[in-house]
Amino acid sequence: MQKTQKLTLAVLIQAALISTAYASEQSEAKGFVEDAEGSVLFRTGFINRDKKAPGKKDQSSAAQSAIVKLESGFTQGVVGFGVNAVGDASFKLGENKNANNGMIPKHAPTAENPNGDAYDHWARGGASVKARVSNTTVEYGTQVLDIPVLASNTARMVPEYFTGVLATSHEIENLEVIAGKFTKNQYSDQINSDGNELDRAVVWGAKYKFNDALNASYYGLDSKNALERHYVNANYTLPLAEKRSLTLDFNGYHTEWDKEAGTYSSPLGDSDVEGRSNNIWSLSGTLNQGAHSVMLAYQQNTGNTGYDYGENADGAQSIYVANSYLSDFVGNHEKSAQVQYNLNFADYGIPGLNWTTAYVYGWDIKVADPAQEGKENEFFNQVKYTVQSGFAKDASLRVRNSIYRANDAYENAYIGDTNEWRLFLDIPVKLF
Repeated sequence: MQKTQKLTLAVLIQAALISTAYASEQSEAKGFVEDAEGSVLFRTGFINRDKKAPGKKDQSSAAQSAIVKLESGFTQGVVGFGVNAVGDASFKLGENKNANNGMIPKHAPTAENPNGDAYDHWARGGASVKARVSNTTVEYGTQVLDIPVLASNTARMVPEYFTGVLATSHEIENLEVIAGKFTKNQYSDQINSDGNELDRAVVWGAKYKFNDALNASYYGLDSKNALERHYVNANYTLPLAEKRSLTLDFNGYHTEWDKEAGTYSSPLGDSDVEGRSNNIWSLSGTLNQGAHSVMLAYQQNTGNTGYDYGENADGAQSIYVANSYLSDFVGNHEKSAQVQYNLNFADYGIPGLNWTTAYVYGWDIKVADPAQEGKENEFFNQVKYTVQSGFAKDASLRVRNSIYRANDAYENAYIGDTNEWRLFLDIPVKLF
């Protein structure tokens, strides 16, 4: 592990010293103020989970948020410096008496309310400093990450924040190399800036564009006393005819848990397993024809446990696989298949309107009783409209519905039978 990290850092250092055939990002810097950008996203969100199993409470949350993003430019010179800031302020809409879906922070449980009262209003955020040499940037502070092994959850009201250092290099054309270390993790519904009590998460990786058709990437994560994770991706697009193409996409994870993480007990058939490991991969093929696209996907788990959430620095959104909706189809030994259809209404005179529908079926899940087999399925629909012009340009409304069902053997092991609605209205405003 240490050799891999040292090698990645060495590549970053060497890349910064290599002269390239194209202009460097820093040489084009206009200045700290001149290249500054600022925006605020006003988001109104609602998530409702109608639990169908007897005795399980429904979950419902609604809130209003303003998410601010401020980025300075870089000062001119061989080394450029700058600062960034991110933050959010929110208030709940309604009582939110059972807001247990990661949307809204809650006070500690009391005798009167063992579930904990939802916060009436809350605010979070942080800042970072950055430096750039040639095409290599280093940023330290609070950040929103989009790394397959350490991704900030952005599917709730406000984003998940990580605090640490991240170096990103584009010194070699078509190649991006990253390396970083993070020591704090604040989930979307947490007030504490280190609510997940992250010890240390080291990330590294690279992605390369071979040509307009083929891309590939690899990323790794070492979370101290928790887990080690590796991710690979390959994406290939084959043009077939005018407005017709076939895209093949492969995603795969390998995870090994540290001994310090201890044993794990769950109804998934992996109780008290030491030396836990998991492999999960998906392969999808998408046929695009103008406004229409159809995707078929297969996904499979192996190892002695499922792809688990809730581990230190695991991240509930760090699961870049094909069969990922309300359920991610990540059960122990699970296999799943999907068919998806997408329609872009631009060709029908309504640019900005998009509809996605999908059905995923999962089977062969190991559960506590070896004589039984867990099964699950999900019917997914999402309609999204983005305003294309005018004063409300880029404002969007997204309506999403999932109908999820599991058999009796898997009902209490994962999400449980649920009908879910998500509605998000986003209004972005550019400040400067």
